[in-house]
Amino acid sequence: MSVASRGARSGDAPTEPALIPVHLITGFLGTGKSSFIQALVAAKPADEHWAILVNEFGQVGIDQALFAGREDVSVKGLPGGCLCCQLAFVLQAGLVSLIHQTRPDRLIIEPSGLGHPAGLIDVLRSEGLASALALEEVITLLDPRALDDTRTREHGTFQDQLTLAGGVVLSKRDLASDQQLAAAHEFLAGMWPRKRWVGELGRADGESQPPQARMAGQEVALIDWLLPAERASQRQGGGHASDAHQPEISMPAAHRAARDRARLAQASAEPSASGAMPLPGAPVIEQAEGLEHASLGWRIAASEVFDLDQLTQWLDGLPREWRIKGIFHTQDGWRSYNRANGRAELAPSSWREDSRLELIAPLDGQEQKQEQEGMLSALPLEDSRQLNAALLACRSDGAARPFNFFGE
Repeated sequence: MSVASRGARSGDAPTEPALIPVHLITGFLGTGKSSFIQALVAAKPADEHWAILVNEFGQVGIDQALFAGREDVSVKGLPGGCLCCQLAFVLQAGLVSLIHQTRPDRLIIEPSGLGHPAGLIDVLRSEGLASALALEEVITLLDPRALDDTRTREHGTFQDQLTLAGGVVLSKRDLASDQQLAAAHEFLAGMWPRKRWVGELGRADGESQPPQARMAGQEVALIDWLLPAERASQRQGGGHASDAHQPEISMPAAHRAARDRARLAQASAEPSASGAMPLPGAPVIEQAEGLEHASLGWRIAASEVFDLDQLTQWLDGLPREWRIKGIFHTQDGWRSYNRANGRAELAPSSWREDSRLELIAPLDGQEQKQEQEGMLSALPLEDSRQLNAALLACRSDGAARPFNFFGE
């Protein structure tokens, strides 16, 4: 499969096709990748059309719904697994379709927080895509507070995401202490290859203010973080900074196993519920396990209205280590809910299609062993039906119309 030339836009004289710059924005669960990309979009050059490919480990697709519709940005979501392994067989087709339909000036790819970038980089450099795409500097987001968590710090995918990065953004700077920021800079300074640059991103005056970018103690234009690799390649007379910087790192065994299982599942695939339409009292509910995590997701008819106070109180009380994302129709309007590392953010949302919730929980040691051996069949979120009942109780009209659970 190959990607034909973008060609010139309608009315333009034919020109030599230019490679489309591709920016890979990686980072572990909860580092703020979607918020970072939203900030980049807000600062984009007015004359550029961007395409954004959003991948999520969960099944229902929350992140792509967070991007407000605009004519100069095209967004495509690929939920339901990791791009580098579980969705590798649909990635190339998805990219070809997105490029043909939008002919973007720039492509941004946001893999799942559990995604390993090595496999994705291989796909982007494969025959058929390499003739149309130019992989620029890989940017990885790091929440400095994550280094305090031994389980995260020692996770192989977390380490490889940082190793493969040319530039690193220390996200959520406003939530980290001075000691945590200093420790993060020291940690990155000790990595090899050395990072080309390290920036900091946070909100100086509360969540209602735009994020503030800093580098070497000085405020910088956030959009410039996309451009150093391009400027360097121009000075060096071709090539891309990412080619020289990225070390050879192979895909971990867990991702290779997930890719093999996805290949087998694709060969005997049954119809997915992901395209089904949620109805009042009958949401679409999906679950999945893989890469040491399990997900449980809901898509709920837009006519269902939630009590915002009850909903946030319930979500805030779920286990701290769970990653939680959602968009809800509440009696106070549409709201997005985003919780990582036990801290939640609530914001207005322009999404109106349906309410969505995704819970992502780490597997314990025994469940990880079962997953690796292909034996895992029960949902690790053991109280899934209780979770469903609790979500039901958060509707503003109480339990008048019960939810069905998995078609029951």
